[in-house]
Formats: sequence, structure tokens, C-alpha cells
Amino acid sequence: MLNPHRLLALLLSVLLINACSREPQPEQHHLQGNIFGTFYQITLAGAFSEAELEALHQGAVEEMQAVDASMSTYRDDSELSQLNQGEPGEWVTVSRSLFTVLEASDQIARTSDGAFDVTVGGLVNLWSFGPEARPLETPSDSERERRLSEVGYHYLELDTDGQRLRRQRDVYVDLSAIAKGYAVDRVSQWLLDQGVANHLVNLGGDLIALGVRSDGAPWRIGVELPDSQQMEVAQHILPVRDLSVATSGDYRNYFEADGQRYSHTIDPRNGMPVQHKLASVTVMHPSAMLADGWATALMVLGTEAAQAMAEQQGLTVLLLSRSESGGWDSWASSAMHELYGDEVLEPLQ
Repeated sequence: MLNPHRLLALLLSVLLINACSREPQPEQHHLQGNIFGTFYQITLAGAFSEAELEALHQGAVEEMQAVDASMSTYRDDSELSQLNQGEPGEWVTVSRSLFTVLEASDQIARTSDGAFDVTVGGLVNLWSFGPEARPLETPSDSERERRLSEVGYHYLELDTDGQRLRRQRDVYVDLSAIAKGYAVDRVSQWLLDQGVANHLVNLGGDLIALGVRSDGAPWRIGVELPDSQQMEVAQHILPVRDLSVATSGDYRNYFEADGQRYSHTIDPRNGMPVQHKLASVTVMHPSAMLADGWATALMVLGTEAAQAMAEQQGLTVLLLSRSESGGWDSWASSAMHELYGDEVLEPLQ
């Protein structure tokens, strides 16, 4: 689902911090591997046998594989790829999981006035962040304009009663900005169904933290310093319980050409990689899918518009922007302040 070049797109570092002690720590188990071209780590708090851990791991992987089989743009046999290869104008009945993600995408697209748009896939490919090969040079204005003419969330018509979709034009649907969050939700719900209430699911930096750690404390999540020269350095630490966390940033996945840096986040409204001072957006939400999608939408909007949208929608958001002095300015929405107080903006020393 994600390009292998996005392996470095670790937008959050999960810090499972235990107090230093010589006494034995309560049990905590890690299940990990790779999927969607990125990593996953599932942390379970509590006592489990080896057989139970193996069964839980296998079940979680099957949930992720089901999402990959439905929504990958890197698999020709995926449900989404088949949809993209179909004839425009034809109604296509899709799976419940795919329709759920498409409905959520449409909601965010309309609310953000097109800052989030899953039909941006053609432009993502053009700028080398999708399945197409990396161009030898930056795209021409004419090619960008041509691809831009093929973008528009309003060209996707959804029929909720029939659970079907019609592409009114030959748009290329790319769900990489929201499907990973949906997969996190799927794995978390599956674990809950198995009676595992205390767990953390981290899929390529999109995560959900339910219940508590094995020592009874909340899960602790580090919001990464948006600096491509420093790997996984936390700027803020947040205790998290029963919430999802997703971060979008411009500092890990990019390329440079002719002295210009091009971020992987493409603005669907002009077809260009985003160019503004906003470097990182962290969204907390009960749904990892919606946190994932909103993080991208706010990243596209830029600092001032993202602040206004976060307040308008009541989103729990932390923004990190480049300051004039070369450092970082932190901003938290009213909902984030309500959750954590003013100390949420205090950076780590």
C-alpha cells in the first residue's frame, strides 16, 4: 500500500517508558513485522502464553492483509486497483471496508474544501511518491496541469444504500493517506474482540493506544521533532489512553532536485508539493482512520488555515511549524489544551 521509499516516514516514535527499577517489570509483549511497505508493532499488556501470542499475531496480520488486498495501489489484483482500471461511468459494488474508507474520505474532502482528496493519485505518481517510477526531472507545468485536470473528489459518486461507487471521470483513487489508519482500527477492534483490552497498535507511525500499559500507567507517545537530520527525537511526550494518534509531516519523505526540496504531501488544489512553514501535524481522535485523514488535510492547509480548521471542527491537534529563528513553534488546539493543559506545549529539554 505504501511505497518502499516511504520506509523512513516514521512520523511518530512510540516511547514505552518504564521507570528505572531493579524489580521485575509486569509483562508486556511485542508482536512486530513489516507490511504495506512499512513496519508494524503491536504491544500487548498482560500475561499470554506463547500459543496465545502466536494466534493473536496471526489474526492481526490477517486483518492487515485484508486491508492490503482491498486498498493497495501496488497490487494489480487489489480491489482498489481493479476499480481504478475499470471504465468511468460504471457503478461498481465494493466491499464494506472499502466503502467505509471512501465515505470517510469524502467527508474529510468536503469539510476541508478539497485539501484532502483521494483522487490525487495521478499527481502522487507524477511526483514519484506512488507506484510509477521516479522521474528524471521535476514534472513540467503542462504535465502537472494535465494530471490536475484529472483530480476532483466530486468525480466520485457514492451510493450508500447500494454500497457502490461510480467514477464520473477517469480519476485515480489513492487511499494511502487514510487506509493505514483504517487498518489500525481493524487490528485494534480484532484484539478487543479477543478480549485484549490493553494494547497499542503502531502501523508505520499511525497508532491507537487502548487501556493501559502493563504497569497500569497510560501509554506514552513521543511527537517527533520535525528534523530530517535527527531520527526519532521527541519534541513532546503525551500520555495517551483510548485514543488514536496520527502525524503527517514534510521532513522524512521527500526528494531534492535543482536545489529545491519536494515533500511527498501533494496539494490536490494546485498539484504541487506543499511549500509552507508547517512541518508536522499530529491529530488525536477515537478513530485512527479519521486521525490519519485529518492529519494529511491539515498538513496541506498550512499553519494558519490548519489552526482555523482544527478549531472549527473541534479537533485535538498539535502543530509544529518552522520559526523565523530556525527553531520550532508549537501550537495546540483548544481540544488539545482541554485534554492536556498548557504543559502540552512545553518541549522536552
